[in-house]
Amino acid sequence: MNDLKNKNIIVTGATGGIGNSIIKRLDNLGANILASGTKIEKLEELKKEFKNVKILKFDISQSDQIENFIEDASNELGASLDCIVNNAGITQDNLAIRMNIDEWKKVIDINLTSTFLMCKFAIKKMLKTKKGKIINITSVVGHTGNLGQANYTASKAGIIAMSKSLAIEYAKKNININCISPGFIKTAMTDKIDEKFKDLIISKIPSARLGEPEDIANAVLFLASSQSDYVNGETLHVNGGMYMA
Repeated sequence: MNDLKNKNIIVTGATGGIGNSIIKRLDNLGANILASGTKIEKLEELKKEFKNVKILKFDISQSDQIENFIEDASNELGASLDCIVNNAGITQDNLAIRMNIDEWKKVIDINLTSTFLMCKFAIKKMLKTKKGKIINITSVVGHTGNLGQANYTASKAGIIAMSKSLAIEYAKKNININCISPGFIKTAMTDKIDEKFKDLIISKIPSARLGEPEDIANAVLFLASSQSDYVNGETLHVNGGMYMA
């Protein structure tokens, strides 16, 4: 995957466990990275730790500013854009009969609509160079459903279907659009899960463990590299065998 050296790559949701691991692996391979997130202190830490990282604070819920964000991020990287990893997202869990419309709309708007707009304006940049890779991070529960997450699962399933449609539209322009669907990964989010429930989850995973953020980063490296040039409109499942499509 040495072809990632000097590639211009945007990573959203860069300050979380998975985002941090993606940044680290891309930096090790010499990519030029624009790390984005909402926490400026953590972004500054990334900039200090990794030599090839530039930062830009941005909240993807600001959908009317996404076009400007893509333009600003691309300029920071040197105008061209080779790849974007849409990793940012939120959860706001509740049982369906208790879920209000704001809880539904907020998750759909941020996870699905904003991801669509990120893709749309990244594609516009990539059309100028007639090449590019878009990697959308979804979730295993977008395939299986999950208790108390009707909004989240709908948003993640929507990303998968949307990515397939975009892949069909722009494959002839040499733009590859794929998804990564993580299972349960060791992050701050899963650290909060009750131990008994965590044990129940692990009992359903053939690999008998939670995944590591590095497992997702490895999948990103593959889809961002030339080794995946004939992979388009696909979802790469990284879940220890918990869900087999």
